[in-house]
Amino acid sequence: MKTQSVCGNFGPRIRSDCEISIRLADSGGIQIDLESKVERLHGISIRNLIHDGLNTFGIPDAQIMIRDSGALPFVISARLEAAVRLLKDDTTEFLPEMINQTGPSSSRDQFRFSRLYLPGNTPSMMLNAGIHKPNGIILDLEDSVAPQKKHEARYLVRNALRQIDFMGAERMVRINQLPDGIEDVKCIVPHFVDLILLPKCEHPEQVQIIEKELHRLSEGHTTNLPWIMPIIESALGIENAFEIARASKYIVAMAVGLEDYTADIGVQRTLSGHESHYARTRLVNACKAAGIQPIDSVFSDVSDQDGLTSSVMESKALGFEGVGCIHPRQIPVIHEAFQPSSAEIEKAQKVVYAYEKANKQGLGVVSLGTKMIDAPVVKRAQQTINLALQLQLIRSDWMDQMPNE
Repeated sequence: MKTQSVCGNFGPRIRSDCEISIRLADSGGIQIDLESKVERLHGISIRNLIHDGLNTFGIPDAQIMIRDSGALPFVISARLEAAVRLLKDDTTEFLPEMINQTGPSSSRDQFRFSRLYLPGNTPSMMLNAGIHKPNGIILDLEDSVAPQKKHEARYLVRNALRQIDFMGAERMVRINQLPDGIEDVKCIVPHFVDLILLPKCEHPEQVQIIEKELHRLSEGHTTNLPWIMPIIESALGIENAFEIARASKYIVAMAVGLEDYTADIGVQRTLSGHESHYARTRLVNACKAAGIQPIDSVFSDVSDQDGLTSSVMESKALGFEGVGCIHPRQIPVIHEAFQPSSAEIEKAQKVVYAYEKANKQGLGVVSLGTKMIDAPVVKRAQQTINLALQLQLIRSDWMDQMPNE
C-alpha cells in the first residue's frame, strides 16, 4: 500500500490552485505544513478544512504539506480527496456545501449556440467563466486533461458543479472515452450536471451504456437525468450518425469533432473546410431527421476573428445550431452570427401573435395564413422571440405593436 501521494498544481503561473502532499504515519496526529500567501487571513480555515477532510476519511496520523496559490475551499477539498484516494481504497466523498444550485435547469430545445470548453483540472479558468455568457460551459475531463491528472480532475469538476455560479449557462461535462468515461459519470452525475458530452462516439450502443448508468445512478433520486450530446469524431461515427442520434431519448444534440475526424481520414483540416463538408452535412441531416440539434466543431484559431465569423456563418448556412469555442473572446462573435435575422424574428412574432390571439378567442385550431401551427412550431418561435429580447433586437412590448388583422 502507498504511504505517500501528491495531487494538485503549484508554480509561478498557477493561480487559484494548490498542491497537497500526504504522508501517512503511525503516530503523531495530523501535522500540517502550509505555504500560502494568504496564510495570515485564511491559514486557520485551511488547516481546519484539512483536519475535517482527514477525519472524514478516517486518517488519524499523517504529515500534510500544502503549497497554496489562492485555492478556494472546494479546490482544496478536491485535491485532498484525490490524494487520499491514491493511498486507500475508500468510496467516502468529502463534499463541499451546495451553493446556488437547485438541480438541472436546462431544457431539450434551449439555444446552444456557444459552448465554452474549460480544462477540468484548471480551477482558475472555471471561477468567472459565467460572466462571458456562453450558452453552455463544458468542464472537460478528456483531451484538455493530462492522463496522469484525470483522476484528480473528476473531484475538481464535481466540486465545481456544486459551488460555482455559472450565471445561467448550461452545466456540461465532457467525459472520457468509454470505458473510462463510466467512472467520470459515477463521480459527477449526482451533483447537478445538465448535459454529458460523450466523445469518440461511433456506435449507438455507447450512448445506451451511458443511459443505463444514468438510470442506475438516479435510483432513489427525484432529479432529472442529464441530457446527452454524442461527439462524432471518426469516419465510422459519421456513417452511423443517424443511428447514434436516435439511440436515446435523452440525446438533445450531437456534435462533430473535426480535429480527430480529419486525422482519422488522413487529411489536414483547412480553413475552407472542404475536406469535412461531407461529414458535416451528413451529421446535420442525421440530427434534423432525429429531431435534435446539430452542433459544429470548434474554431481553433482564437486570434482570427474574421475567420471565426466566416466559419460560423457557414455553419449556420449548413444547418448547424451552434459551435464550440475555446476562448471567451469567441463567444460574442458566435452569438452575433447565430442571432436570428429580422426575417426570422418577424416570422416568429407572427406565429406567437397568432397563437395568443387564437387562445384568447377560444379557438382550438391555430393557423397563420393557409398553414396550421402546431405546438413545436410555437415553442420554437417563442424561443426565437426570447433570444431576440435578450439581445435587445425587439422591444418587450412588441406584441402591442402588432397590426390587428
